[in-house]
Amino acid sequence: MTTNTEIEISKSVLTDIAATTLDGIEGAEIAAASLKVGEVLRNQNPGRKARALRVTREGNDVTVEVGLNVEFGRNLLALSEKAQQAVRENIELMTGLKVRAVNVTVQNVCLPKGSAA
Repeated sequence: MTTNTEIEISKSVLTDIAATTLDGIEGAEIAAASLKVGEVLRNQNPGRKARALRVTREGNDVTVEVGLNVEFGRNLLALSEKAQQAVRENIELMTGLKVRAVNVTVQNVCLPKGSAA
């Protein structure tokens, strides 16, 4: 007997996977969203910090766009590539979907956390 069961993965789950992955990368953090986008996100998710992270999905293809703040002194290219690879691997491993692209924009360079200003 064959059972046809369809499983749907919501966009918020894909966003959470990407955000959790990026939160684990030392020397980088997801940048705050622009005011316009941030207002929309805050209205949809009260109490949740609006971040520069967007996931789009077309069928089984996923595209991730993220803005990062990177600590001063870090290699921007290496850190961006690490973020791309980690997000791609985790989304594909956890969902079985194909990640078409992970587009990273370094939006700010900031002092390391805990350093004196």
